[in-house]
Amino acid sequence: MELTWENVINEVLACRRCGLCQGRQNAVPGMGNQQAKILFVGEGPGAQEDAQGLPFVGPAGQLLDKMLAAIDLDRQHCYIANVVKCRPPRNRVPLPEEAQACLPFLRAQTALLRPKIIVALGSTAAKQILGEQIRITRDRGIWHERKGCFLIATYHPSYLLRDPAQKKDAWEDFKKIRDKIAELGLPTIKTDCGSESPKQGNTL
Repeated sequence: MELTWENVINEVLACRRCGLCQGRQNAVPGMGNQQAKILFVGEGPGAQEDAQGLPFVGPAGQLLDKMLAAIDLDRQHCYIANVVKCRPPRNRVPLPEEAQACLPFLRAQTALLRPKIIVALGSTAAKQILGEQIRITRDRGIWHERKGCFLIATYHPSYLLRDPAQKKDAWEDFKKIRDKIAELGLPTIKTDCGSESPKQGNTL
């Protein structure tokens, strides 16, 4: 199969590689700028994502949009995907075999994007992207470099909704992401408008 966005999305929509397909309303391939160099990866769709076929459109998605805006990004300046493309029952953590069945799609999306920055949102994404040894509370906010791509893990927005006290740490992580974007000269809302670099005073 030729590696194109159309082919990958069509394969996701038709996928029956694991049992998650049996309970879905919609598979959720991802959304955003297919030429973006910043990739955010979450765990999997929730109820509203399953209903709409789009990632991060529920309360966690609204918080993610605020987090992106705080570093002068929006969904047109990044791409957003998940480890698994179908909703796990009752939003449970994906089983290892479910994640493994779905990972070829994420790898294909990464190959098409060739991102300069990958942000793992939450433990499931961090383990799949950075390795099973990763512990999100211990290892968040640390940059890893692989073949010219910079990877970092931070808390999932849904976790921040449950424990708002952790937003302070998440903001520290997002400031590091903001600084790396500036260092690499990647497009943001502000740079597209010809403005100066992102301001220092935002909070989540």
